[in-house]
Amino acid sequence: MGLSKNQIGRYSRHLIMPEVGVKGQEKLTEAKVLCIGAGGLGSPLALYLASAGIGTIGIVDFDVVDLSNLQRQILHAEDRVGELKVESAKKRLLELNSDININTYNIRLSADNALDIFKDYDVIVDGTDNFATRYLVNDACVLLNKPNVYGSIFRFEGQATVFNYKDGPHYRDLYPEPPPPGMVPSCAEGGVLGILPGIIGVIQATETVKILLGVGETLSGRLLLYDSLKMSFREIKLRKNPDTPKIEKLINYEEFCGINNKEESESELEISVDELNTIKASNSKVKLLDVREPGEYEICNLNDSKLIPLGDLTSRIHELDLADDIIVYCHHGMRSLQATRILKGMGYTKVRSLAGGIDAWAAKFDEKMPRY
Repeated sequence: MGLSKNQIGRYSRHLIMPEVGVKGQEKLTEAKVLCIGAGGLGSPLALYLASAGIGTIGIVDFDVVDLSNLQRQILHAEDRVGELKVESAKKRLLELNSDININTYNIRLSADNALDIFKDYDVIVDGTDNFATRYLVNDACVLLNKPNVYGSIFRFEGQATVFNYKDGPHYRDLYPEPPPPGMVPSCAEGGVLGILPGIIGVIQATETVKILLGVGETLSGRLLLYDSLKMSFREIKLRKNPDTPKIEKLINYEEFCGINNKEESESELEISVDELNTIKASNSKVKLLDVREPGEYEICNLNDSKLIPLGDLTSRIHELDLADDIIVYCHHGMRSLQATRILKGMGYTKVRSLAGGIDAWAAKFDEKMPRY
């Protein structure tokens, strides 16, 4: 097909590189890459893939742009708050490069649709933030024999690798089983340095382009770990695990990760914000325990609540009375649920977790309370 005069001008810095050249750039313009997520990792990833001239970029995301996203999700802007992320992303990418195709999928990725979406793409790039989707992406890539460029971020640290490439290891070789629900907090719960996804997302984009060009040494078989506080990188060797079960079909990944049984197992441990409001109105004697971090407590908190961060709970357990009726809260209810289980296991019988956390309380009962 060949490059147009405009494309030759645009990609000239690629064309003069022996590792790319005209033929390499033609490979990129003919390539199809699917980005799972248009958030922190998906933003720098998609921007650099678009600028590199990837001919077709698919974006899967079912969320809308929120003000809290703008600290790190550079695809989006203030005037697009409330807009579908896939539509916001498409606008920005076409502003950057009108010569490419953008396919949007405003859906929740599932076992029912993943294979049908993945099959037409050359490389799948995982920018998700939950275990159920990571296992789903991995298994679909294995079944279709697609490279899976993986990245994840949390607070000041990130990691990246390439799974399922040239008979290399895949995600289940590294993580055979998911952690218990709520054990690993999300970025919404634990926070993330806004700059961090830029580093990891660019690494994912680099690996994607190398795979498409067939140049260099990819991260297949190597897990790259980045610590932004130390400004250091280190590697862990990855190998295929002969004991990893063969993937033969897609399964129910929420059930696999223990999410489906969440309501049944948590119903007796949780209290709703409506119930808490009734309790506060009746002046009933309850102890409010905040298990967030001190910085979060400074943003907003419930009156007369005691702060003990989740990580300090067992060492400061002596500060709580076994006879107290305790209601535990955090940002969205994940850490408080974990704290509730810990307290139950240590003999605290009258303890419950606030479902939805302080964010749910602010949304329904305190419009002046800052939300983050």
